[in-house]
Amino acid sequence: MTAGELLAFMRTHRVAVQASVTADAGSQAAVVGIAITDGFEVVFDTLGSSRKAKNLRANRSIALVVGGLMPGDERTVQYEGDADEPEGEERDRLTAAYYQVYPDGRDRLSWPGLTYFRVRPRWIRYSDFGHQPAPLIVEFTAAELTA
Repeated sequence: MTAGELLAFMRTHRVAVQASVTADAGSQAAVVGIAITDGFEVVFDTLGSSRKAKNLRANRSIALVVGGLMPGDERTVQYEGDADEPEGEERDRLTAAYYQVYPDGRDRLSWPGLTYFRVRPRWIRYSDFGHQPAPLIVEFTAAELTA
């Protein structure tokens, strides 16, 4: 599994489960629609009033799980990173990537409080438990993904 193969696999999925930490050290998870840039940045939109947005503004750490949703497909990506809310040209670049996956995302621009989060990876693990004769598990650090 190369970084390029990992990116291609991740891009076959349009949703991920995201997890963040609440102010009182509780857990929060939700399904989000995602786009993935060439640099493995994950982009999603949400309302600023959502629990995930409040959590990520207080603590940038986030985990995502991609894949594992289709019967018989035992491939998943575990992704840990740091989230932010880009502005200006960075936001424009990231929302352009998001709109390629979700052209209807522009329709939500009228929603009060809509915001976009970008997640930059610290660590990613690809697992294929259907691989024979043994599971294929490959880990990537942020440095390895940009090499």
